[in-house]
Amino acid sequence: MDTYRAIGPLLRLFPAETAHGLALGALRLGLVPPAPTRNDPVLACRVWGRDFANPIGLAAGFDKDARVIDAMLGAGFGFVEVGTITPRPQAGNPRPRLFRLSEDEAVINRLGFNSAGMAAAAAGLERRRKSGRQLAGPIGINLGMNKDTVDAGADYAAAAEVLAPFADYLAINVSSPNTPGLRALQNRAQLEGLVARVGAARTRAVGAEGPPLVLKIAPDLNDEDLAEIAELALSGAIDGLIIGNTTIARPAGLRSRRKSEAGGLSGRPLLALSTEVLGKMYRLTKGEVPLIGVGGISSAEDALAKIRAGASLVALYSALIYQGPGLVSRIKAELPELLGAQGFSRLGDAVGADHRG
Repeated sequence: MDTYRAIGPLLRLFPAETAHGLALGALRLGLVPPAPTRNDPVLACRVWGRDFANPIGLAAGFDKDARVIDAMLGAGFGFVEVGTITPRPQAGNPRPRLFRLSEDEAVINRLGFNSAGMAAAAAGLERRRKSGRQLAGPIGINLGMNKDTVDAGADYAAAAEVLAPFADYLAINVSSPNTPGLRALQNRAQLEGLVARVGAARTRAVGAEGPPLVLKIAPDLNDEDLAEIAELALSGAIDGLIIGNTTIARPAGLRSRRKSEAGGLSGRPLLALSTEVLGKMYRLTKGEVPLIGVGGISSAEDALAKIRAGASLVALYSALIYQGPGLVSRIKAELPELLGAQGFSRLGDAVGADHRG
């Protein structure tokens, strides 16, 4: 998308959230042409019984209300995760709540699950399905709870029941730092009940063979918490893990004057922490649970680092703000060469390579 070279600097003249809204509007109107893209067969993979033409996904947060799925698949992504979608519409936290840390190629957000709600998302997804013009590619739907809910499990179950018919996987987001009480749901006892209710809702909607349940966790969990979540995953209660969400930590060396803003940090500074936690979880789950690696990816080298650490799939978002959607095509072009240089004939051979003797 060479268009971004012209409009990217203009977008960055606007406040971050305004620029994001303008970008979404342009994509919805078809003003951003699709990128000529090729998927090297080396990058093809199969996860949860679903085929991915390439392992590079769009992380949740960009397309919160599932409005530009086909535009992003047209940009070359191998899959798109939409959301976070809440049961009822909510405005989220007061503005300003999204901040560029340009010197660090990072972002801080405290959006607070701003969402048009599950009914609006389902209506849009149904229109997409009926149009017959949708592009091929798996769709993940990221689920959250409303800020004022009194029963988190009921919220997640309600969203799962409505949205499961449109999903290739359902992501249970219990890791945003911007919704009070949300991260407490990563406690093993609460997680077991929550996952059971979401699984039952999925079954009511689409039957026992519905989309896999994937848990999105924070990169700030301690080793004990990670071990408990790994045990839950190995029990079969969940089908995969996304590692991870934004961090409340502020790594040393951040240069931007915005570094002390409250909220979750994403982008390049998150790469090392999120990849370390990814590797720990791969070892704890013995390589038996598919992992999606998220956090700090801005190059083919970063994507391969996640894959070698244990990711079957990877996803990015923040780097698009600084490099534009053409980044996807560059990663896809460079990744096969990197794989070959390291002795891998296909992507799957590199998954977890760092843990093999």
